[in-house]
Amino acid sequence: MEKKKVVLAYSGGLDTSVILTWLKVEYDYDVIAVCVDVGQEDDFAEVEKKAYATGAAKCYIVDVKEEFITDYYFPGLKAGATYEDYLLGTSYARPLIAKKLVEIAQAEGAEAIAHGATGKGNDQVRFETTIHAMDPSLKIIAPWRFWDLQSREALIEYAESHSIPIAQSKEKIYSRDQNILHISHEGGNLEDPWNEHKDDIHVMSLTPEQAKDNPSFIEIEFEKGIPVALDGHRVGPLKIMQALNEIGGENGVGTIDIVENRLVGMKSRGVYETPGGTILLNAHTALERLVLDRPTMYEKRLLAQRYGQLVYDGLWYTPLKRAIDAFVDVTQERVTGTVRMKLYKGTASAVATKSKYSLYNEEFVTFGEDDVYNQQDAEGFINLHSLSLKIRAIMEQDLDEDEKTKF
Repeated sequence: MEKKKVVLAYSGGLDTSVILTWLKVEYDYDVIAVCVDVGQEDDFAEVEKKAYATGAAKCYIVDVKEEFITDYYFPGLKAGATYEDYLLGTSYARPLIAKKLVEIAQAEGAEAIAHGATGKGNDQVRFETTIHAMDPSLKIIAPWRFWDLQSREALIEYAESHSIPIAQSKEKIYSRDQNILHISHEGGNLEDPWNEHKDDIHVMSLTPEQAKDNPSFIEIEFEKGIPVALDGHRVGPLKIMQALNEIGGENGVGTIDIVENRLVGMKSRGVYETPGGTILLNAHTALERLVLDRPTMYEKRLLAQRYGQLVYDGLWYTPLKRAIDAFVDVTQERVTGTVRMKLYKGTASAVATKSKYSLYNEEFVTFGEDDVYNQQDAEGFINLHSLSLKIRAIMEQDLDEDEKTKF
């Protein structure tokens, strides 16, 4: 009789290598290892080789970098989404990875999906919420929530006892997650919020102090909220991210050190490097300031906060998120133009903007005379704008002093 199959979100690291063997031992599964390439700097040939050496029945290496940028990151960029100043790098990747796990599980006839996310983090929620939304018939196995291997030492001992090939390397200082948009760092000395993070933590960017003394300038062209060109040259989304990560990293742009509120109810501290994403967010925001009217821009900023929370909470495949996407797409119809960015020692500032849809008109804002704005009209506007305050003040004239409000 054919063995039952499980799809494992596999990285080739210690945790998922142990989980692969553990699934075979505990459940007698054929394990299909799936490594989804969202831009992490791994040797995927070695990852595949290790999966088979560990006993995988099959191994998939799935390159989704382009899809990650266009279908997951760019919608969030258009929305202006952040979560407590975090630019959502990991949060964008998880629903895409889970989607690929579901697709492969369906194609392979697997009955379950397994992952190595811990019971304390956000990723378990993001993975499993997506799996439930896409195929509720699939079982989910999350070993960290119930197995008895609760330390790195226990994992190493299990690996050695089952002849699992593991790299002999020094103790991991930080828990990291990387993709084409960012890299996150948690654990180590970051667990004490009184500790300043060390300079050697950086992977994608220099510190501001290490960055060069002269600023860099780059022009980014947007069409309907999407970046399409750098310095006048049209390039694809992957090349845009790679180029902005490089120039942003050289200038020390995009590193934040924050204590955030996890979805599961605890606070955690993380250092996030997002050089290209920081440049794009600041450029996109500057262009919106030029082309969006006041009420649209204000309403969009309110929804941007909600959008960021939805993404952070793993609620990508929800009616509310789709509805906000529809609103955002309408707001982006005229977010077309060019932004010149100045990058200097950790800052990414918009210094110039232009668009054929600009609502800024020099003739209207000048102190000189123009044919559109009659300054005498301001008096009537102010009278109406302040009418409720005026009525309140008149009525309070008949009150005793101790009955009058102070504001």
